Amino acid sequence: MEIFDYFSNEQLSWIDKIRACDWGAAKFLADLLEQNKFHNVLGNGSLFIMADGEKLVSFCTLTQRDCIKDDDMFPWVGFVFTSPEYRGKRYSGEIINTACKRAFLQGFEKVYLATDHIGLYEKYDFTYMESRIDIYGEESRIYCRQLME
Repeated sequence: MEIFDYFSNEQLSWIDKIRACDWGAAKFLADLLEQNKFHNVLGNGSLFIMADGEKLVSFCTLTQRDCIKDDDMFPWVGFVFTSPEYRGKRYSGEIINTACKRAFLQGFEKVYLATDHIGLYEKYDFTYMESRIDIYGEESRIYCRQLME
């Protein structure tokens, strides 16, 4: 398994692999990448990809913005996805940890995550903070993870 930052290793084939995922948000992410709008929409950030050779295992973003409009909350871990055949092996945790390490190295003390999942991100050291209506008009649970060396 290899984890890398898409923007350090840009290859168009990863966009197609992300678009092929069985999740609507992955298709939105693929559109942002394909149209070179990732940074315009999400601000400064990275897309981490975990690959098994040419196979997409998992991915997530670490960005300045997400679906919660709050300029005091950043960076955000988002677009967390693991391909069905790789689920149950905690690869999401590995890719999230990679994003958190990057945030820590950039001087951040915590990261945020917005989701509708309950009980998933707690096992990756996130703590529920509150729920808010996101930019799409849906209720979203906001989690925070303290970063340590």
